[in-house]
Amino acid sequence: MRVLSRDIVGAEGKEVELYGWVDTRRDHGKLIFIDLRDRSGIVQLVFPAESGSVSGGNPKNRVELYKLADTLRPEWVIKMSGKVQKRPKGMDNPKLATGNFEVLAETLEILTQAETPPFDLAGDGYGIGEEGRMRHRYLDLRRSRLQANLRERARVIKFIRDFLSAKDFVEVETPILGKSTPEGARDYLVPARLHPGKFYALPQSPQQYKQLLMVAGLERYFQIARCFRDEDTRGDRQPEFTQLDIEMSFIEQDDILNLIEELYIALIEKLYPDKKITEKNFPRLNYAETMERYGSDKPDLRRGENNPNELAFAFIVDFPMFEWRDVEKRWDAVHHPFTLPKVKINSKYQAPNSKQFKEVFKENPAEILAYQYDVVLNGYEIGGGSIRTHKPDLLQAVFEAMGNKPGDVKEKFGHMLEAFEYGVPPHGGIASGLDRFVAILQGEPNIREVIAFPKTGDGRDLMMDAPAPVEESQLEELHIKIKNTTGDE
Repeated sequence: MRVLSRDIVGAEGKEVELYGWVDTRRDHGKLIFIDLRDRSGIVQLVFPAESGSVSGGNPKNRVELYKLADTLRPEWVIKMSGKVQKRPKGMDNPKLATGNFEVLAETLEILTQAETPPFDLAGDGYGIGEEGRMRHRYLDLRRSRLQANLRERARVIKFIRDFLSAKDFVEVETPILGKSTPEGARDYLVPARLHPGKFYALPQSPQQYKQLLMVAGLERYFQIARCFRDEDTRGDRQPEFTQLDIEMSFIEQDDILNLIEELYIALIEKLYPDKKITEKNFPRLNYAETMERYGSDKPDLRRGENNPNELAFAFIVDFPMFEWRDVEKRWDAVHHPFTLPKVKINSKYQAPNSKQFKEVFKENPAEILAYQYDVVLNGYEIGGGSIRTHKPDLLQAVFEAMGNKPGDVKEKFGHMLEAFEYGVPPHGGIASGLDRFVAILQGEPNIREVIAFPKTGDGRDLMMDAPAPVEESQLEELHIKIKNTTGDE
């Protein structure tokens, strides 16, 4: 029965069977040492040139086993068995968890051979060209750093699931195929073969679905959600990404901020005890004052910026509700149109009714604030959300203030407005980017290092060679024609 490399610790004198990849080999005269790698780590195998037996049950001498071991090359996949023994005094390796032990080989079977990898799989891989790493990502992922990143990512997600489930949140999967609606970025469109000329859209976020779950009376929802945005090349953002999505009913802004603060603190104390949180009562900073003081709405509040274990969280609140779009000559929502506005009434900012909103918007749209909040960490935005507008007439007024005609609002958001006529609770939520959060925790320079199969900055999958052309017959089924570069069909 197979055991993992880590299982040999304390198993001195026992026979074990191991499977894995040849990590490295070293020839020392009449000894060949093979470092075998599996998912749990590395173990040293010893092949001496003296009599013994090998695999298959056929008696062979150790000379033949030694000769077979001499053919092994890096990344070959092997099966072997042997006896666990202590390494000779002075030959231990404290850098390995198995460094005090080795396995004296008795059998060896080569399962598959491997070509020489196009780049070195040892080390952290930072110095290797990213295009090569992305093209052969299945090889790049063999390095211990990236495997550790994926394992830690899985631990973070499990902790989040357990934490929220214990607080009576329900994990709900929402549709991937939805409707194209204006939410800030371009949608990825999916042609509907059975409905020629019509399209689904991949979700930029589960925004409308999670609000409809509040209408449904679920009250506490979360999801580890896949999101898609067809954006131009922009830093290390990805066209598809993962976020922790949360929505709650019958709450105020502080309820959501306190929940996120508690979650992050508990997660870090449990999974990353070496990290130090600068302030466990996360500062809550006014947007306007933050911009004036730091020149950014995602300030880096670490007290020692060269300390990789310092985590400086903050909430940014009181964002403006609207911003002017020069190209379109209209006011647009800074966050999204479902965000609850905050207007000054009798010298105090508060949620308006539709009449009050229209009056203030007519006089000075720039004065309107929003019940919107961001979470920042070490100079990065890692999440954002808002209290939502739950009154249909106010939501209609916000849409129209953004330049939408009543007919357009009904076409694009009629399903939401109709749902809100059936008793919608006050509600709000937040979405936290898991890729960025894990990258910061792991000390990685960009989110591609914590994603199993990332895209390049311009949205290409070099390993799968996507996006790619499709057969003409597929396009015909979808009633689609491709224009050439001259504009002719």
